[in-house]
Amino acid sequence: MSSNPVAETVAALLPRAQAELAELVAFKSVADFAQFPKSESEGAANWVADALRAEDFVDVAVLDTPDGTQSVYGYLPGPEGAKTVLLYAHYDVQPPLDETAWTTPPFELTERDGRWYGRGAADCKGGVIMHLLALRALKANGGVPVHVKVITEGSEEMGTGGLERYAEQHPELLKADTIVIGDAGNFRVGLPTVTTTLRGMTLVRVQIDTLQGNLHSGQFGGAAPDALAALIRVLDSLRAADGSTTVDGLAPETGWEGLEYDEEQFRKDAKVLDGVELIGDGSVADRIWARPAVTVLGIDCPPVVGATPSVQAGARALVSLRVPPGVDAAEASKLLQAHLEAHTPWGARVSTEPVGQGQPFRADTSSPAYQAMAEAMAVAYPGETMQYAGQGGSIPLCNTLASLYPQAEILLIGLSEPEAQIHAVDESVSPEELERLSVAEALFLRNYAAG
Repeated sequence: MSSNPVAETVAALLPRAQAELAELVAFKSVADFAQFPKSESEGAANWVADALRAEDFVDVAVLDTPDGTQSVYGYLPGPEGAKTVLLYAHYDVQPPLDETAWTTPPFELTERDGRWYGRGAADCKGGVIMHLLALRALKANGGVPVHVKVITEGSEEMGTGGLERYAEQHPELLKADTIVIGDAGNFRVGLPTVTTTLRGMTLVRVQIDTLQGNLHSGQFGGAAPDALAALIRVLDSLRAADGSTTVDGLAPETGWEGLEYDEEQFRKDAKVLDGVELIGDGSVADRIWARPAVTVLGIDCPPVVGATPSVQAGARALVSLRVPPGVDAAEASKLLQAHLEAHTPWGARVSTEPVGQGQPFRADTSSPAYQAMAEAMAVAYPGETMQYAGQGGSIPLCNTLASLYPQAEILLIGLSEPEAQIHAVDESVSPEELERLSVAEALFLRNYAAG
């Protein structure tokens, strides 16, 4: 990185950042209190609150949100008349999955092959550290030129919406001119990227019933309507022969304009088995960022082990539909329900129930904040130009903030590039990405204040 006082400060602070990330990763802060003690999440929340107080934040509060989890808020006053920037991250993490499959323990930050391994290292405890590094670098080099609000969520991975509801009930709390969501990631290591779109999501449960009870498949099979077979028919109707999503009334033909995703690179990132084709048509970016995508998340039916020769009387499934910007998630949910009902064969009884949804998001990339970030990233990543990418996943809070503060500019950056393997075994963060993005965020705050 070029000689820049901010960059030099961040580089000098990196060992401390590693030690702090190790402390934060050690908390088993999974917001599923049936599996993990609530005290672990509370410990992580208190750690963040203490870190903010140590950086001279005022009004630091551990907020009890409606879903039973805690978010941490703090305010750092800037110069009089300055703009206000909200920095977001979350301290809760995905469960570790099979702990024995990890090369090193999931809740111990471990350095290996130039990366730091641990659950939450990238998603998104690293994001908390990134915000702290950026602010410390500015304080050491003339001060923080904006008012800063920090909000650190405690249940983002569970999708239970505690912070969204809290923000709606206290709309002044998170009000800002610009919001930096530190929960996305570069397209690949070393390529500075802002995420400009997120797909929304709807979840629907479908139940199909055909008989009063299971029947002997020898005695009745062939004429008795099989509920599991009916469900398989219905689920198959959600895809064309090439695997494209086909929900009646949902327009699939949208395209992505921006960074393209090389097909071979995608196969590698997705770990697609040799000889297995990708599904859908259009470019990879079209398919994962700009178009709807249906996924069957689970089916209730007899497992293979212990199955009996029976015609099934009932079967159900949980179906997820990711919806691109420009599509209303509530409308998409109704279309999905109508499709499932219309395609149920043999007059079988069908019921559908929506069980959750979040709206898609599209940023205004022509805003001054994007210019300030592009200039900052060009310094933090010499020789590189800031890229725009989409993200197939959903961050429902983005839409809550966008609707509460329609004038606010929202930027998504972060440490979750493909090698980070977030949500998977052996999650890790690149310390170089942490360093460069902390520099970028610090310079962004400076550029934005001067703009």
